[in-house]
Parts: sequence; C-alpha cells; structure tokens
Amino acid sequence: MHQRIVLIGAGSAQFGYGTIGDILQSKVLEGSHIVLHDINPDTLAVVEKTGQDFIQEHNLPYTLSATTDREQAFQGADHLIISIEVGNRFELWEQDWNIPLQYGVQQVYGENGGPGGLFHAMRITPPILAICADIMRICPQATVFNFSNPMSRICTTVSRAFPDLKFIGLCHEINSLEHYLPMVLGTPWENLKVRAAGLNHFSVALTAQYVDSGRDAYPDILEKAPQFFGNMPSLNAIYKYFKETGQWPEKPEDFAAVEFEAWPERRVFQVILEQFGLLPITSDSHFGEYIQWAYDVTDHKGILDFYRFYKGHLSQVEPKIELRLNERIVPIIEGMLTDSGYEEPAVNIPNNGLLADLPDWLAVEVPATVDKDGVHGIPMGRLPSGFLGLLSNQVAVHDLTAEAILKKSRQAALQALLVDPIVNQYHGVEEMLDTMIAYQEKWLGYLK
Repeated sequence: MHQRIVLIGAGSAQFGYGTIGDILQSKVLEGSHIVLHDINPDTLAVVEKTGQDFIQEHNLPYTLSATTDREQAFQGADHLIISIEVGNRFELWEQDWNIPLQYGVQQVYGENGGPGGLFHAMRITPPILAICADIMRICPQATVFNFSNPMSRICTTVSRAFPDLKFIGLCHEINSLEHYLPMVLGTPWENLKVRAAGLNHFSVALTAQYVDSGRDAYPDILEKAPQFFGNMPSLNAIYKYFKETGQWPEKPEDFAAVEFEAWPERRVFQVILEQFGLLPITSDSHFGEYIQWAYDVTDHKGILDFYRFYKGHLSQVEPKIELRLNERIVPIIEGMLTDSGYEEPAVNIPNNGLLADLPDWLAVEVPATVDKDGVHGIPMGRLPSGFLGLLSNQVAVHDLTAEAILKKSRQAALQALLVDPIVNQYHGVEEMLDTMIAYQEKWLGYLK
C-alpha cells in the first residue's frame, strides 16, 4: 500500500536508521515513499545516502528522499513520525537535573518529571507545536506519531493546542514486561495477557492472566517478583560485561561472571510492588521522577550508572539499517491499513474517560485497539486508589506546563513548580526558574 511516511528529526542516525529499517522490513508498506526531514542538512545527507544505498543493495520496493524544507516534506503525507531534541541534548539535560539539585530540589533524574521535566518540556514542545501547526495546514488528515520526551507533557500540550490532530505518543518501556515476566512466572510471553496503564514512564501492570488456563497471574507476580527483582545482576556489572564483550548477558554462564544485588535501580519499584501491590513497567530513573519520596528510597548509584552508560553508549554506538522491527510504529500503521483490530499494549492519547477520575484532557498511557479508523484507547476503569493518588498529583503539573507553553507564561511555569510534588520548598524556586531561563535563554526566553 503506497504511503508517504515522513521522519522528522531523521538527521539523527539512531532514529533515522532504526525507523528506515522498521519500514523497509514491512510487506504491507511495499511501494511506499519515505521522506527524511531535519534542520541539519549535513547529518540528513548522510542518512539519505545510507538509506538509498541500502534500498538499492537489497533491491527493495521502496523509494526515499530527503529535504530540509518542511513545506515540501509534509506535502501529501499519510504518516509523520516526530523524534527531535533541541540543542546539545546531554548538556541541557544535565542543567535540567543539576540546577534544581543545587537549589535543594531532590529530583532523581531530571528528564521527564519534576522541575527537570518542566524545563525539558518547555524547551522542546514549542518546536513540536510549530511542526503540528504546519501539519494542520498542509496534511491535516495525516496520523502523527511522537517519540520525543517528556511524552505526557508534550502530548497533553499538543492535544490542547490542536484537538483535531491525530497525535499519538509511543514509548518502548512497555517492552520490559515481555522481557521480565516470562522469567518471573516461568511461562512464555505468548501465554500471558497483560494490560498496563497510567502516565508515560509512570505506568503499572493492572491485569495479568494466563492464556492457557484463564487463571489470574497477578497473585503469582506479587509472590514471585520480589525474589526475581530482589536478586538481579547489578547494572554496573551488566554495562561492564557489555563493554567487554559487545553483548548483553543472556545465558546462565554469562551471568556467572556478573555481580548480583538486591533491587538494582528498583527501590522505588520495590515500594510500589510491596506496599501498593502493583508491578511498575519501568525502573526508578523513570518512575521515581514523579514521587516525592523517591529521592529518599531510590538506588542513586544505579541511576547514575544508567545515565553514564546511556550517555556513553549513544556517543559510541554506530547505528546501522537492519531489516528487523525495533519500534511499534510500523505495526500500528499496518494495523490501520489492514483494519486488523489488534491490541497495541501502550499508546499515549488524551484520556477522555479511559482512566476514571482523571481529567479528559490529560495524556494517559493505555492499551489500544488499532483498525482502519485509527487507534482507540481501551477503557481501564477506576485505578487502584493508591496509584490513582500518585497519578492525581501530576494533574495540575501537566495543566500548568501546557498553560506555560501555550500562553508563554513565566507565572504559569512558576506555579507548575509550586504544585509539583517533587518541590517541597518555596525559597529559591523563583530564582531557580530565572536561572534556567537565563541559562537556556535560546529556548526558554519566550516565557514572559
């Protein structure tokens, strides 16, 4: 089926090559045209040449072009995929993380939640809104997929600005369930039906069932997960193994060489599991960003090890195009084109009653069915009260983040900090905001 698929931010080799490979391995999409779009012509040209060479070499029924001109890129687009960052990603992230710490705000990661998440959102959402304004003007019927973080703040703001745009946020954290649960429960993933929901990076498995017997698997998760996560290879040991061998440890003999520890980078996760009776789908560097007591319990060394590895890995990794599926966008596009009705485990879309007792405008992460009419969230009813309480603490933060961005309001940004559960002080908060605006003037100078 001939589709025109636009990759926005395709000058990033990691996103560009990964997504090109995802598309080229599809049989359903054969005959489609891939448009690479970026603001950096040099990196874009490299990805374009690699992509075209790959298509010719493997004689694939696809065409590919590249342009820095948005008008040209978006013309006639069926699907657009956004994966952008602004400025020097890690330098700005370290400011998001460290400057609030300097002012005494105890945040564990500074990427998507807490003050760091606010600054990140206020910096990256305006260019995404400009992209969406062009989409509404040039190809309003297209479906837009977003990979950029902070996912739930971006999606909430975009849907408020452009309520008619088909805008879907996707994150791969949900895949961790497929990785761990078969080991925890001693059964293949195909024998499990699991549904998770919440906010992006702040989601838990809500139901789990064995397919063969129809039995509830959640009691087994609660019983067996502590033994599994309470004795895991330490992150640092895994990264060291990867550096030395170029592979992740998988077989029992690989793990023989690796040190184990209790709940590595999963101490907040442990509290949610043991005190709330729920299994988070992600670890502390993500989940802990939204909880006021996370700083108190988290494995700080595990988070630092993870960040150091991630930053180092991205600077050294040499992405290449491979004909295998990495992300979930292509299956969703195929599901819409073939009217398949299958269930996608996690999408970020406006709530509109999917999670009871949370506002309709809030972007939530829920499972969804996919058919010719698009992506339809599955109503998950009322969440367990404790988890609902933790999520509810984020409602005003998201509301005021969107308001700060859309109204260019420094006052709304200040209020977003003062309603955030991570911020438990008043003195210094306004100065912290002004310091961030000064340091990141190029991106935050619009706040008046």
